Amino acid sequence: MKLSIIIPVYNEEKTVEEILKRVLAVKLPLKIEKEIIVVDDGSSDNTPVIINKFTGVKKIFHQNNLGKGSAIKTGLKVATGEVIVIQDGDLEYDPLYYPLLLKPILDKKADVVYGTRLINYPLRLWGENKTILPLHLVANRFLTVLTNILYGSNLTDMETCYKVFRRSCISGVELISSGFAFEPEITAKFLKKGLKIIEVPIKVKPRTHKEGKKISWFDGLEAVFTLFRYRL
Repeated sequence: MKLSIIIPVYNEEKTVEEILKRVLAVKLPLKIEKEIIVVDDGSSDNTPVIINKFTGVKKIFHQNNLGKGSAIKTGLKVATGEVIVIQDGDLEYDPLYYPLLLKPILDKKADVVYGTRLINYPLRLWGENKTILPLHLVANRFLTVLTNILYGSNLTDMETCYKVFRRSCISGVELISSGFAFEPEITAKFLKKGLKIIEVPIKVKPRTHKEGKKISWFDGLEAVFTLFRYRL
């Protein structure tokens, strides 16, 4: 079996080298081959230069910034693995979780697996361990609840980056979103297709907008629109 790891990146010069090292180093279950696909989405910093240092990695470069969804769709076009995982180019998500995320698929208990950040992620508004970007946490939970209401699902983290799925799950599925709305779109289309999504708890290291986080309140509004659009 081959696992295609699609890594969309945009202006991630501070993190892309480390994340590629981690992806290359992570050990997968026996007899699973890695295919690493990096899609640079028109970066204006040194990200392309850093990517080009690596061997054993498929590299694709967009001339212009088209959005995360577009970068993922570009990766999907060249991916040859039976199973696909999306990996952000920052250091919020740790590739060490790949074996846990793959297990339900290898055990034939699911065709789609999400890594959920929010099962044990408390909302703390003050103190030493206060929540980073609390409004994002509230928005993520709201969007997940909305997904469950509209699609009859039981998810805890719809917006997670870690989505692992068999290639067959997107057979015949047209993916349209070019930006962050890719997350609700693909979730909606998985659920409308009748696919069961199993969640595996993970921990992340969230970053702030100053550290490079790019998602905004507008993306949240677009996610709401996207969920309603594909329900109707």
